[in-house]
Amino acid sequence: MFELAQALGVAKSRQDVPAAMELFHRNMVLEATAFGTTACGPAANEKALIRFFASFPDYGIDLQGHADNGDTLICWGTARMTMTGDRFGVVPNGRRAELPVFIQFAFKDDLIAGERFFFDLSALCAQSGVSTDAVRRTVFGDIVDPEALPHGHRQPGF
Repeated sequence: MFELAQALGVAKSRQDVPAAMELFHRNMVLEATAFGTTACGPAANEKALIRFFASFPDYGIDLQGHADNGDTLICWGTARMTMTGDRFGVVPNGRRAELPVFIQFAFKDDLIAGERFFFDLSALCAQSGVSTDAVRRTVFGDIVDPEALPHGHRQPGF
């Protein structure tokens, strides 16, 4: 399990979407809780990764530890990324952010079937020189708590 997570980390750190896609089960569910996004299936996952790398073109991750119970793998480490563009309705300062992250993985048929990516959006915004409130309004609209949305109403993809 951890070997698959490491391989995915390497692929994502290279922004290698085809290599990442090879590690995904056909029913893969990719969630980025900070952005309130969920991508299901190959087309949506490919689109989500492409969109994420357009916003964070130098994304890199260093997995520093992990634990599993035989079904689920939890990894933790540090992500480094520079917010670019205007996707979030703000003008970032161009500095690379360094964030603690943890990721929950699920597996099926020896492939990654689920990834829930957790990091502190406020920390990303602070290091990027932008308002967390402004980013949250762009991403979630007037919703204060994205978890209050019914699952099917969350924003698709990254």
